[in-house]
Amino acid sequence: MSQTYQPKRKKRFTTHGFLARTKTSGGRKVLARRRAVGRKKLSV
Repeated sequence: MSQTYQPKRKKRFTTHGFLARTKTSGGRKVLARRRAVGRKKLSV
């Protein structure tokens, strides 16, 4: 059986990246919440 996590840089950025977050209203809410908490890194 193989491992579940098969890292790919492109997939990571297109799914969880900053630009991906800013494109959707929900993603912008995520960024806003993380800014409110005071995260050093908002996204990957």
